[in-house]
Amino acid sequence: MRYNQFGRTGLFVSELCLGTMTFGGAGYFKSIGQVQQGDADALLRRAVDAGVNFIDTANVYSEGLSEEITGQAIRNLGLKRDEIVVATKVMGPMGQAPNSNGTSRYHIMAQVEASLGRLGLDHIDLYQIHGWDSVTPIEETLRALDDLVRTGKVRYIGVSNWAAWQMVKALGVSERLGLARFESTQSYYTIAGRELEREIVPMLASEKMGLMVWSPLAGGYLSGKYRNGKSADGRRAQFDFPPVDIARGDKVLDAMAPIAEAKGVSVARIALAWLLHQPVVTSVIVGAKRVDQLDDNLAATEVALSAEELKTLDEASALPREYPGWMLQRQGSYRAEMVNQPRRGG
Repeated sequence: MRYNQFGRTGLFVSELCLGTMTFGGAGYFKSIGQVQQGDADALLRRAVDAGVNFIDTANVYSEGLSEEITGQAIRNLGLKRDEIVVATKVMGPMGQAPNSNGTSRYHIMAQVEASLGRLGLDHIDLYQIHGWDSVTPIEETLRALDDLVRTGKVRYIGVSNWAAWQMVKALGVSERLGLARFESTQSYYTIAGRELEREIVPMLASEKMGLMVWSPLAGGYLSGKYRNGKSADGRRAQFDFPPVDIARGDKVLDAMAPIAEAKGVSVARIALAWLLHQPVVTSVIVGAKRVDQLDDNLAATEVALSAEELKTLDEASALPREYPGWMLQRQGSYRAEMVNQPRRGG
C-alpha cells in the first residue's frame, strides 16, 4: 500500500480508501448495500490489515446509519484515532424541514455535531461539501467551515461533485478572506468515464488539490459482468448509476480483458490499477459487501501496468475531442516546443 500526500497539506493517506456507502442499507441506499455491524467490522479489519488508513462516509448514507456503523467498527476494532483518517460529508437532506439540507451555516453547524455524535469522535479529519448549493453564498459556507477548522472539530475541508469553475471560485474567496481552503475533491473518474480530464484534472494539478475517486468501477460495470449493458443481478441491475456510454465502455472492456488474462487477474483489478497509475489521483474509494470483493480490490495495488499497456488502455478509452481543448492544444503547441527543445550539448 502506498501513501500519497493529500493535496498540498502535510497529511498522507493510503492510495485506497474504504468507502462505507454499503453500510446500513436504509432508505434510498438499500439497493446499494445492507452491510450490518459484524460484516462492517470484518471489512474494516481487512482494509486496515492491508494498510488502508483512510475511511470515507457521509451523513446521508443510510440516513446516518453508515456513520454509526463506521464509528462503532472503529471502536470494536480498537483502532487508534491517530492512525486513521476519517472523512464524512454534509449537504444532503437529513429531514423534512426547510433547513435540513444545503450548505448554510445553520445546516453545517447542526450536521457536524450530528456526525460527530454518530461517529463517536471528537473531530472529523476531512469534512466535505457533498454537492453544489446554488442558493447559499459561498462566503457563508466557507466562513462556517473555517470556524470548524479553527475550533478543531474539523481538520481539513473538501468538496464533492463540483465543477472546476466552482472550486476555483471557492479557492479565490478563501484566499481573499483568509479562510481555510478546500484541499480536495471527491469526484467520479474511471477508465470508462474520463470527462474529469477536460477541466477538473488540469485545475487540480494547477491548484494542488487532492482527488478522491468515487465509484472507480462505474457501479460494477467495469467488473465485466454488465457487458452490453445487461445483467440479471448485481447493483446496476437495480441501480443503474453512474451512467456509462455502453459502446465506448465495451470497447474499454475489450482492451482490458487480454491484459487481465495475461496477468491472471480480474478485469476490475485492471480498472483500479489504471486509476492508481494516474498522477492526479490521491486515493481511490473502494466499497464492498463481502471480504472477498474487498480482497480483489485491495490486490489492485499489486498490479503494475507497463507503458505499452497504459498506451493501449488510454487509446481505447480516449475522450472525443472537444472545443476548446483541441484549440488550446493547437495554439499552445509551439510554446511547449520552445520549452522542451534540447539544451545545447545535451
